[in-house]
Amino acid sequence: LGNSLKAILAFVPSNKCQKYLLEDLEEMPVDKIFFLSGRQMRRLPVHICSFFLLVKLYLSDNNLNHLLFFLEQLQNLQILALDFNNFKALPLVVCTLKQLCILYLGNNKLCSLPLELRLLQNLKTLWIESNCLQYLPEVVCELSLLKTLHAGSNALRGLPRRLQGLQELRTIFFSGNLLSEFPPVLLDIFFFEVIDVDRNSIRHFPFFFHLPGLKLVIYDHNPFFFAPKVAKGVRRVGRWSEETPEPRKRSGAVIDITFFLKPLLPPAAKAEPD
Repeated sequence: LGNSLKAILAFVPSNKCQKYLLEDLEEMPVDKIFFLSGRQMRRLPVHICSFFLLVKLYLSDNNLNHLLFFLEQLQNLQILALDFNNFKALPLVVCTLKQLCILYLGNNKLCSLPLELRLLQNLKTLWIESNCLQYLPEVVCELSLLKTLHAGSNALRGLPRRLQGLQELRTIFFSGNLLSEFPPVLLDIFFFEVIDVDRNSIRHFPFFFHLPGLKLVIYDHNPFFFAPKVAKGVRRVGRWSEETPEPRKRSGAVIDITFFLKPLLPPAAKAEPD
């Protein structure tokens, strides 16, 4: 009943209704963190933008499709969560928050990202999963400090060659896309720790012996025949991984061992990745 009431009040622009949605969040929190997720909000309250020392702002699971330009006053913001909303385009005001380290944009309706995203040169983690991306926006390749990229559950068919310039990149999640081959550009980023290409259409995997920092490869639910070849100590999640032998030829026939492990998924969007 509470959520239903909030959903109705979200349409009413009066100050009393908006205050009810925000409950008692009228003062700057001591820990400099605002949790406004799941409030059924359709607009960001203006007074939030006056808390200049705010470090973390969680606006997940609302009904937002735009943001006030006053948001640019939050120049100390390091984490901004806009996932599970109704954004069809990333509000440009987000790109003015130059101290951002983590940006959650998953589960929206984004088909692209603005060129202004390149201004976020402190960004280390970007979540753009479950959107409408048919290609990885090239502007992502200009985020030089990016360490973690979550772009699963889109409609990606390939990756730009410029991605190899992100030599700080350590973890990628591209599960649930339309990749028909393993993106060769990923072989040029030598310090990957985690590669997730689960649930694509990849038929052949290259060798990964030359990636010295690799710890985990998630490759299940692809129409491949041979599992990726990895160095000793690297964990594989998928058919014919460490837990099951690869297929053997016997009398000209191939024995198909169809054992599936539950794929390891990236952390929930509400958690703060390293």
